[in-house]
Amino acid sequence: MIEDEELAKLFKAESAEHLARLDDGLLHLEKTPSDQAILEEVFRESHSLKGAARMLGLSKIETASHGLETILNSARKGETPLMPDVIECMTIVLGDLRKLVQEALEGAPVSHPPLQGEGWGGDGLNLADGRSGIMSPHPLPNLPLEGGGATPDKPAPNFTEPFHIETVRVETRKLDDLLTLVGELSVIEGRAQHRQLLLDALQEQWVVLERSRRKFQLMLRDVKTEASTSEALRQMLHTETEVLAQLGARIKVARNAFCEDGALLQITVNTLKERVHAVRLLPLSTVFALFPRMVRDLAKQQGKEVELMIEGGEISMDKRILEEMKDPLMHLLRNALDHGIELPAERERQGKPRGGVVRLRAVRDGGGVLLEVHDDGRGLDMEAIRQVALKHGLHDETTLAAMTPAQLQQLILRPGFSTSTFVTELSGRGVGLDVVRANVEHLKGDIRIESSPQQGTVMQVRLPLSLATTRLLLAGVGDRLYGLPIESIYTSRRIREENIFTLEGRPAIELDGQSLIAPCLVDLLELPAENQGNETVCIVIQVGDERLGLRVDELLGEEEVVAKPLGAPLTRVRNVSGLTILGSGEICAVLNPADLMRSAHKPGTKMRSAELGMKKEVVMATILLVEDSALVRAMEKRILEDAGYEVVVAVDGLDALNALGRRSFAAVVSDINMPNMDGLMLTARIRQEPRYKDLPVILVTSLASDDDKRRGLEVGANAYIPKPSFDQRVLLETLRRLI
Repeated sequence: MIEDEELAKLFKAESAEHLARLDDGLLHLEKTPSDQAILEEVFRESHSLKGAARMLGLSKIETASHGLETILNSARKGETPLMPDVIECMTIVLGDLRKLVQEALEGAPVSHPPLQGEGWGGDGLNLADGRSGIMSPHPLPNLPLEGGGATPDKPAPNFTEPFHIETVRVETRKLDDLLTLVGELSVIEGRAQHRQLLLDALQEQWVVLERSRRKFQLMLRDVKTEASTSEALRQMLHTETEVLAQLGARIKVARNAFCEDGALLQITVNTLKERVHAVRLLPLSTVFALFPRMVRDLAKQQGKEVELMIEGGEISMDKRILEEMKDPLMHLLRNALDHGIELPAERERQGKPRGGVVRLRAVRDGGGVLLEVHDDGRGLDMEAIRQVALKHGLHDETTLAAMTPAQLQQLILRPGFSTSTFVTELSGRGVGLDVVRANVEHLKGDIRIESSPQQGTVMQVRLPLSLATTRLLLAGVGDRLYGLPIESIYTSRRIREENIFTLEGRPAIELDGQSLIAPCLVDLLELPAENQGNETVCIVIQVGDERLGLRVDELLGEEEVVAKPLGAPLTRVRNVSGLTILGSGEICAVLNPADLMRSAHKPGTKMRSAELGMKKEVVMATILLVEDSALVRAMEKRILEDAGYEVVVAVDGLDALNALGRRSFAAVVSDINMPNMDGLMLTARIRQEPRYKDLPVILVTSLASDDDKRRGLEVGANAYIPKPSFDQRVLLETLRRLI
């Protein structure tokens, strides 16, 4: 019997689907045994059922499924013809499988005939151990039948009992689409609130107009004019009064109706959002259940004694998060086994129990979940981390000496960082933890490390419960809007010029008695000077234990949005995780807090501070300009040089390849239609060279159709700018983003 309730529910639904498809497939094969497509499908279903049973330790179901799989595999290869007696054999075993599944789910034994009976061995079939030989020409023995003509494997159906379908299996793609629509509905709700503000403004204008009309009416009473003129004015005023009254009444009715509909829409959207989110939530035990056997096998392979303790498996999270966290959690557990837990003899010398303990724990943390992988092993070797960081040139000796233990520990999350001096099956290749960090940040989470010598290491991962919508704090910088995920906000406050000082060459402020780096957001985003404002507000973000101040012009409130990832070719833009459309219709960039943190602490990053009288230092790069037209080449060269770039020109693709062989460039700006080698072929040749895989290529061409743009992006161009709508600001902004 399956003891775990959640796993039992999953196996119940999955096995029912496999058995139903096996039943349908065997019925079809009875009529058309040569249908190869159905044969392949039935084979896959038996294989999948066997795999599910093996995962849960259901040996009887695994054995019977393997027997079916063996016969079907033999039929696929043309070794065993699907004669009626063979299909009848498989149908009987299918009935036994149903009873075995029922027994595994309910615990009570279900009577069924043995899987191996008289006449099933020898040169016939043996489904019990999965062996298949040559079919015997003799008919199968008669199996005992139960009353009513029903076979023991398939009792006669009772049509008088009510039929209930307890669960419905839905493709996750359909759920994803539904969840996206719910998110879009939330955006529509936000827009409706903006429309309500518009109606409020219309009503206020009507009130002002009505007051003016009344004043005019009072003034008219005091004016002494001829009777005819006075009567005409009164008639005009009377008509306008009626029109205004009707307008005011209609505005009031529209506003009240809109308010009622808006309130109903809000209630419906919130309810629908909760229900759809609940459909996608699955318990963490769905993923946690995969690890005990893995830990056991790996520990045995390394000669270690390890016990895996799991807590919090009942907590539910979004299905997508569970799927994408399987590999990161596997990496963390492998690292705990390989780097953390010592061999039994070593643990005994240190006075520890021979067996190590690895805890996989989940707890609720505000609006999210905290995952912990904790081992009681040797802990991190801080000196080894310093030496590797020094060897790789991550920091100099002075900087490393000034780092706190927490800062040093975070270095192991850098790409390619490894303190292992040899390669094993589990580690030593310099990959793993940087992948964990990237995946966690992609899921809008963060990772933190705590370690004590000889006491163990704790890897903490904080994740949201769902990724459907994001609540943003909106900030204004110049004439642009930017959004920061609300879960990364620590606090915000207004600042004065005299409160800004210099810390390690960077502008900083004092927060809670501690110094905090606080650059201008425009500096981190590398925006041009015209986008710089007064930066009177400082937003403090927090990633793990680190905090960073971001100086902006103003705060514009909060809004729940559906953030869309950037499409090709901008699949990865530093500091930006996506875009969204606000309720007001404005486009807003969603910023990446972890990227902003790294940009602020990146060595050599130059930051502007007008309050301190410092100018932003800009180091311009060299651009390879490829253009066969002398006039266009001269114009584009002037544009790039006026922006401060050094420009090297080439007249066609072959000339450009020669130039690339002589020196390095920060980017390539190329036409498409050129002699000898056009821009598309040049781009393809550039992408074939591994050393140029990250070299930005921008195509500026007169070919402006959608097909032309598609071909340009398919060969590997990062951006495509049509000449008919050419704007030098677009070119310069694109270069700033890509370099």
